[in-house]
Amino acid sequence: MQQRQEITFSTVDSEGALLPPDLLERIKRWDESLGGLNPADYHLPGERLNEVISDAWARVRRRWLRFLEVQGRYPQADDAKLTHEYWLLPLFHELGYGQLVKAPPQELEGKSYPIASFWQQVPIHLVGYRTDLDQAQRLPGGGRSSPFSLVQEWLNRSSGHLWGIVSNGLRLRLLRRNVSLTRQAYLEFDLEAMLRGEIYADFVLFWLLCHQSRLEGKNPADCWLERWSRLAHEQGVRALDRLRQGVTEAIDELGRGFLAHPANHALRERLRSGELSATGYYQQLLRLVYRLIVLFVAEDRDVLLRPDAAEAARQRYMDYYSTARLRRLARSRLGTRHSDLYRVLRLVMERLGSEQGCPELGLPALNGFLFSREALPDLADCELTNYSLLVAVRALATVQDEQKVYRAVDYKNLGSEELGSIYESLLELHPFVNVEGATFRLEVVAGSERKTTGSYYTPTSLIECLLDSALEPVLERACAQPDPEQAILNLKVCDPACGSGHFLMAAAHRIARRLAAVRTGNEEPGPVERRRALRDVVGRCLYGVDANPMAVELCKVNLWLEAIVPGKPFSFLDAHIQCGNSLIGATPALLQKGIPDKAFKPVEGDDRATCRNYEKLNRELRVGQLSMFTPDAQLWQDQSRIEEDLAGMEALGDDDVDQLHRKQERYRQLLDSEAYQRAALLADAWCAAFVWKKRRTAELPYPITDEIWRKLAQAPRQVPDWMKEEIRRLRQQYGFFHWHLAFPGVFRL
Repeated sequence: MQQRQEITFSTVDSEGALLPPDLLERIKRWDESLGGLNPADYHLPGERLNEVISDAWARVRRRWLRFLEVQGRYPQADDAKLTHEYWLLPLFHELGYGQLVKAPPQELEGKSYPIASFWQQVPIHLVGYRTDLDQAQRLPGGGRSSPFSLVQEWLNRSSGHLWGIVSNGLRLRLLRRNVSLTRQAYLEFDLEAMLRGEIYADFVLFWLLCHQSRLEGKNPADCWLERWSRLAHEQGVRALDRLRQGVTEAIDELGRGFLAHPANHALRERLRSGELSATGYYQQLLRLVYRLIVLFVAEDRDVLLRPDAAEAARQRYMDYYSTARLRRLARSRLGTRHSDLYRVLRLVMERLGSEQGCPELGLPALNGFLFSREALPDLADCELTNYSLLVAVRALATVQDEQKVYRAVDYKNLGSEELGSIYESLLELHPFVNVEGATFRLEVVAGSERKTTGSYYTPTSLIECLLDSALEPVLERACAQPDPEQAILNLKVCDPACGSGHFLMAAAHRIARRLAAVRTGNEEPGPVERRRALRDVVGRCLYGVDANPMAVELCKVNLWLEAIVPGKPFSFLDAHIQCGNSLIGATPALLQKGIPDKAFKPVEGDDRATCRNYEKLNRELRVGQLSMFTPDAQLWQDQSRIEEDLAGMEALGDDDVDQLHRKQERYRQLLDSEAYQRAALLADAWCAAFVWKKRRTAELPYPITDEIWRKLAQAPRQVPDWMKEEIRRLRQQYGFFHWHLAFPGVFRL
């Protein structure tokens, strides 16, 4: 088995998995299986590429030092002219592009794109060193755009162009057409850090990727960069299959590890007695895996620690407490029977779930259910050996490629579609626990949950089509409003079978891109502005329902992962992402009509004579003089109060823990209020009337008729407790979901 490798590039940043770190590492190692890495492929037959690159490095460094000297000598000079003449044009000449010639502005769909230069079909936009690549500026022909946004928009709208380059001399980005309109995707080289720090290894990668031979060709789809990008995508799909297996292995190992540790007496006893079911244990293990994935992603995207954290605190966290350290250890050690690593991890998770965070480590208070003690009630105080923890982390953090080499999973660019695909595979697995033997395993069984719940993963291509046809026109109208920012934030996107949140997340990215564009005046806003907009969109615009509680939890995790803003807690999503069967519920229009006679049509298990009798009685009660109560007034009064209370809750912010707690408390008070409890019971009872077992038993002497149902609205104490308990049981069994109560701000009466 070949050695596991840790991929690090100190001055190269891969955003959006356009050219992921794993592929970059293979290029850096001159992996011949990729193709295109021979001297002849760079138009240098008979040469040694390492010698050519070494000579180029020497010349480029001299040019860089000359550029710095001129900067210091002429601080008031035109920075664009200085950057071009003394640095960027010589750099591109060194990369084989010859003398770049200034291009006239490109006209497309009535808009002007003043891109500096073109080489064949490749736009190369060069600006001065004082110009930020993501900062919107006024364009010569009118309008505002950042240098990056200008080139990205041109690539997205033009035909026959795939790749482009933008640089201010200090940083250089390779970018590609990105029609998904969700995430940004580019490869950035920090030229300033590379040359000041004399990081030759990263320059080798820069030269190999940015040489003109990588972009040439009559058909842009045939250039080497495009071939490598396609290969990376294909390998990413295969790696995802292996990651699914890794998640299963991690859960298996954690399940065994907790059972086997001698300190976990209480856990074993609860499983033995049946107080904790195998499914309940599995769900807690899955939440622990969710926690690890959240930490992997947040650390790799550099959004976990507080932005105002002291450098010493940041370094302390990364050196001794981070999951990056755990992942490094997992690649090099088997682990011992001690439990110190899990205790450190447990401390981090507890502090993230606390109200204060941990300033000593730069950790914010993320809050939310996932990191709360209630999420892992039986595992919160358990111990786990270093061996079991490292096995689980290794399974989550690495995959094997075709050459049996272990490579790190690219969690920085892990998307909702990847998590959704993993979730789909988990639905086919069921837990098996043997407490005495300290064994735990997940196995596929007949009639898996995926089939019985109708849970299937929505393909990305279908989602993109839906968003193009349904969301984009709505966004266009919102952007045309006098206050486009508020109009966008007032939009509501609801998925009645949200699963892991794949559709919601794709919609959120599109909305956030428009929102950030409105706020910045930039068609392609920078990552910081997008992230802030995304958090606002996730907290205000998205609604989802799913019958599977595991899916609901994963959907929240997905949304939290995408919308993490450094220093801020998780957005409050309990009121927006809910568990229930969106196909079974009542509406105000149905409630106004009372219990219909067809509720007593016999189904399997019912007594037909009983059904006929109660159908007749129900009809007489509804048309006769016995109906003394009408629920209409109470229905409208309760609904009005619920809408008012929910609107007040939604108006509260959640930018810090205190605000978040106030929001959580307001929502809890709403759910516990008399108006909500009465409205929910009334709607549940209406649904329960249809699925009630119509046969006389001691436990259920009679079903819900229209008369009884109306008493629930006006005189609930006259309805026996056994009937109320059966209504609650049926609600739990069938997952009744009432849109007007769950999301009154979305579904108006």
